[in-house]
Amino acid sequence: QVQLVESGGGLVQPGGSLRLSCAASRSIFSINTMGWYRQAPGKERELLATITVGGRTNYADSVKGRFTISRDNAKNTLSLQMNSLKPVDTAVYYCNAPRGNWGNSVLASWGKGTLVTVSS
Repeated sequence: QVQLVESGGGLVQPGGSLRLSCAASRSIFSINTMGWYRQAPGKERELLATITVGGRTNYADSVKGRFTISRDNAKNTLSLQMNSLKPVDTAVYYCNAPRGNWGNSVLASWGKGTLVTVSS
């Protein structure tokens, strides 16, 4: 089973940007859909964005137009560029592969995630 390690989180002011990265322990070329999730304190984990091996993307309404997902199949990495960050974006962010096109049922074990805090 693929292991996933997220990085790039930190403290950022409202309106700022961060770029998250996810490194996979093996090739992700065979995994059709990869995604970024987040879990805010006291809330359920939610799927934010997905990308297929061919580059087709899909976004939750809450991040559409602000976040951009990308993947590098050759380097086995997944990225999330986050712009115009808001305090409500504060959460632990995870990468994984949804079993279908969208949802919280995933193919891999959850990593530790990376914490993003948006605050002035």
